[in-house]
This record gives sequence, C-alpha cells and structure tokens, in this order.
Amino acid sequence: MQIGFIGLGKMGAFMVQRLLNDGHEVVVYNRTVDKIKEMESKGAKGAYSLEELVSKLTQPKLVWLMIPSGEPVDTLINNLKSLLTKGDIIIDGGNSFYKDSVRHYNDLKEAGINFLDVGTSGGVWGLKIGYCVMIGGDKNIFEHCEPIFRSLAPPDGYKHIGASGSGHYVKMVHNGIEYGMMQAYAEGFELMHASDYDIDLQGVANLWGKGSVVRSWLLDLLTDALKDDKDLKDIKDYVEDSGEGRWTVLDGIEKSIPLHVITESLYARFRSRQGESYGAKILAALRNQFGGHNITRK
Repeated sequence: MQIGFIGLGKMGAFMVQRLLNDGHEVVVYNRTVDKIKEMESKGAKGAYSLEELVSKLTQPKLVWLMIPSGEPVDTLINNLKSLLTKGDIIIDGGNSFYKDSVRHYNDLKEAGINFLDVGTSGGVWGLKIGYCVMIGGDKNIFEHCEPIFRSLAPPDGYKHIGASGSGHYVKMVHNGIEYGMMQAYAEGFELMHASDYDIDLQGVANLWGKGSVVRSWLLDLLTDALKDDKDLKDIKDYVEDSGEGRWTVLDGIEKSIPLHVITESLYARFRSRQGESYGAKILAALRNQFGGHNITRK
C-alpha cells in the first residue's frame, strides 16, 4: 500500500523502515529535514511540506501521524483537513487521549474524511519484533488499512477494538498497567539490592525470565539494563510520565473504579521529581509538635 507518514521520532522512523521492508510505498515528512533525508536513503520518498506529502499520494490518500499528543495533533489534523478530500484517511498512531480521538473522528466525518485511532506499543524494539497495534474506528476503514497493520505487527499483534476512541482507550489502560508492573519490579529489586546478601540482580532478572510467574518482556529489558552496573550509578532517580497513566487514573475516578496499584505507581513518579518534599517536612514538624520527636536539620 501507499502511505504518507508524518513524524520520524524514536518510533516513527522504525515503523517506516518496517513498512518499507514489507514492500509498502512510504512518503515521509518531518519537521527536521535530516530525518527525511535519512529515510530517503532507506527507500522512502521524501516530502518537505504537508502540501508536497499530500500531492504525492493517490486517492484514497492515507496519512499516518506519529507525533506528540494534544496541541500538535490538533494543529496537524486541522492543517491536513484543508488538504485532504472526501474518502481520504488519517490515522493517529501516537498516544492521544481517547476523547480527543472521538472529537477528531466526528469533526473529520463531517468533511467526509475517515479517521482511525491506533494505540501503538513496542517502543524502539518494534522494528525487530513488531508493534502491538490497537485500532479504533469504522470497521470498513480498518479493513482497507489492514495490510499496513499486518506489516507493523507480529503474528496476531493487531486488532480492531471497536468504535472511535477505543484503540487509544485500550492503549491508555495498557500504559497504566505498564506503570504498575514497572513499579512492582522497581520495589522488589530495591529490596534485594538492600538485603544482606550479595545478590546478582542481573542474574535474578534473567532467571525470572525463564519460566517464572513474573516473567515478562519488561524483565528481559531489566536484565539488559543491569548488565554493566547493578547499582545504576549513572542514572538519576527521576522518572517522567507520558500522561497516559494520569488519564487512566482520571478515568478510574470518573467510573468509580479503584486503581490502587496504577495510582500509587503514578504518584511514585511524581515523588521522584521532587528534590525535597514539603509534605515530608510537614510530617517531621508534626511529629516534633505532638511527640517531641527529633527533627533532622539541614
């Protein structure tokens, strides 16, 4: 198939390469020109403006977005809306909020333009092993685009989830679960790191990946991360979040569904970014006030 692809970041460039490897014709556009040239050297056709990208596509024109969620997606879809015509297709493969995707679907439908929201998981390893692809939107549009999903995913690695927004919704929950799994590994390995035993933590991570109940791809990645330094001396204990954990927690609040582990794992990331905790100072001050407990001064 022919596809226009916008966004050649950490995942986007590898996705384009996987599509090229499977024989698709890919026209690429990126704000950074050197990324376009890099993909041209690998077989893609370069476009240096949105207008040029759209002009190089045949109808029905198919454009895949792999850019940051929120305002960047809103702006780009609005710009594409004036360039595309009835029957064309936009796919948002980034980590957009599912309610935003429903809004885009309804807005584009009025102009006769089709929209799919596609949750994409696989990170920088997707080129080698494939991406897990979760698709929301009209079934007939999914079926038209299915050869692309088949190329991006490993066997049984893509699925039409349902109506508009469902692909990004399922990806949101996926990332919330990911937060919880990562936090559990972090706590367990910190406990072993502090134990009285001289434990080969990389060896344990590798061991648990061989038939253990807690085996997972995340554990395989942890084995690699601990390969050279079990103390991780070069890594600052500062953990960002992409936003999807927050959306998952907020959705749980809206639906009155308790998400204990996911919520706590999100809060642990917030705490990692505080040089000092004002709340902890409040606790220390109160213990001193009611019990005379010592305060550690700076």
